Amino acid sequence: MLVRLLYASRARQPADEDLVDTIVATSIERNPPQGITGVLCYGNGVFLQALEGARAEVSALYHRIAQDPRHEDVVLLHYEEIAEREFAGWAMGLVDTCRINTATLLKYFPRAEFDPYRTSGRASLALLGELIAGNAVVARSAERPRY
Repeated sequence: MLVRLLYASRARQPADEDLVDTIVATSIERNPPQGITGVLCYGNGVFLQALEGARAEVSALYHRIAQDPRHEDVVLLHYEEIAEREFAGWAMGLVDTCRINTATLLKYFPRAEFDPYRTSGRASLALLGELIAGNAVVARSAERPRY
């Protein structure tokens, strides 16, 4: 059985580009053997991540993330059983928050700022879907293998 999990967390320390790249690189290395796919979005000190895969593996990964000292205020936004993956193309895709325009932010958030704590899990999931459709996921090429 496949599940999709969406969570938000705050970075304990401001995350620079190197830290985010390290997180994505580690995910790309570790997720395929576990059958996990997903997308990570980072902006304004906040992570928004969708994980898809088998229930046990996704749950175990979420619990490791919740214990990771780089994260705080870890909140489960959405969890559901799914018939198919929405993020099957990525061991871990990365959304470039610089590519999110004001109109898109206002569509999903009360203000034109990236803050998944201020909206529903379904709205955050819809935002990720729109960003994928609009090619805001970076490094979809060979340097970041597709699952």
